[in-house]
This record gives sequence, structure tokens and C-alpha cells, in this order.
Amino acid sequence: MNRIAVSRGLCTQSKVISSRLSGKTAVISASTDGIGFAIAQRLGQEGANVVVSSRKQQNVEAAVSKLKSLGLQQVHGVKCHVGLAEDRSNLIKEAVSKFGGIDILVSNAAVNPEVGCVLDCSEKAWDKIFEINVKCSFLLAKEVLPYLKEKKAGSIVFVSSIAGFQPFSLLGAYSVSKTALFGLTKAASQDLAAENIRVNCVAPGIVKTKFSSALHETKEAEEAALSMIPMKRFATSDEIAGTVAFLVSDDASYVTGETIVAAGGMPSRL
Repeated sequence: MNRIAVSRGLCTQSKVISSRLSGKTAVISASTDGIGFAIAQRLGQEGANVVVSSRKQQNVEAAVSKLKSLGLQQVHGVKCHVGLAEDRSNLIKEAVSKFGGIDILVSNAAVNPEVGCVLDCSEKAWDKIFEINVKCSFLLAKEVLPYLKEKKAGSIVFVSSIAGFQPFSLLGAYSVSKTALFGLTKAASQDLAAENIRVNCVAPGIVKTKFSSALHETKEAEEAALSMIPMKRFATSDEIAGTVAFLVSDDASYVTGETIVAAGGMPSRL
């Protein structure tokens, strides 16, 4: 099976795609399912030591078991609710203890407790969305930064969304939070560029996962979503993972402060 087939998620067994991340250690938040899991798998396929995490211990154990069954042995799992300071700290410390350092952080955790237009969002939901999607992305990056500085190199990737450019009416507040990550990426990348620490962002289009179910759970919703996508199909998690793998590799060594859109041609301009 060729590499293109693997990237489209057609392969049921993991395989080594390249060794460009060999010797690197990657920490991925919210990585036991969906896009996060695909990112962990892809970075492992490219040679990285991988630390996966989730709020629930059983999900962490299941993800580690699955990755190892696919042939990826340099995998460690840590229970981490990114909204808890002690969990964020423990995630980073365990990664360092297990693999001797950290080279890559992929901040993927996000919530969307309410569906609806932005100004219909309750204050409670708004606070939760911005706490997890924005504040905790900032705090997790801050937690890992001393270890990247130790190595005088590193890569941080924030997982945003095409909704940050083109807000979805059903995901109003969530869309605004994802726009905020573009600003965080720009500001942090400028602060850290001189230290050889790159900060980038990926903005996936609509990926058919449990998290995005509001956009495709009914035939009407799916048709409406597909009508916005020039390629007329949803993304696979593996396609987003491939974009992240590029951003954290030396192939992107002169790329920082950028948001890479992987959205099947959907408009991407604020």
C-alpha cells in the first residue's frame, strides 16, 4: 500500500512512514480519539516518542494499547484534564521522566458545551469554551516552554479550526475561540523565534468525528456542510495528522507563526 493510501486512512495497520522525527518526543493533548489520536499515531509512525493524554484513565489505557498493537512501542499515556493545573504539570513531568525531554507539543484539547449562534451562548458555556480552548492552550504551552528552552529548539502546534476563519452558525462561541488561537500563534511565535522554538497552527476543515457530530449527524446537516466544501467531502483525521507532522518536522524548519489550513478549499480569510 502506498503512502497516499496511508495518509487517507485506508490502512488498518500502522507502519513506519519516515524517520524524520526519530529521537524526538511529542506530547499531544486530547489524543485518545479522533484527530488527536491520528496525530499521535502519525508522529509515532515518523519515529517520535509519543505521549498521549485524555481526561479519562480508561481512554488513555485503550489508546496506548491500540498504538502498541499497531507496532508503535515508544508510547506513554497520562491522564490529563487540561483544565487542571496539577494535571498539566504532571503530563509534562511524566513525559520528561519517561523520555528525557520534550521537543514537540500539540495542543488539541477543545470543548463545545453548547450549540447555537454566538450571542445566544450562555455566560457559563462561553467561559468554559474560552477556558479550555484558549486559556488552557496558553497554559500548556507555558508549562512545556522551559523544556523546549533547555534544548534550544522545539515546536508547538495549536489545533484550531476553519471555523476560526468562517464561523459556523451552530458553533458560534467555539468559532470565536478558534480565532483566538490564530492570535496566540502569531504572538508566541514572534516571542520565541530567536530561541529556535517554532509556533504554528493547523486549521482543519470538517472532520467526521464524534466531536463534530452536530455538523453531520443528520442528512440535512451533512448536505449543508458538504455544500460549503469545494472538494465535496469531509477530511479524515489522518489528513490533519499529516499536516501536523509536517509542521513539527525539520521540513518546516523555516515556518513559524503560520496557520496551515486543511479544509478542502473552504474560504480561509478573516
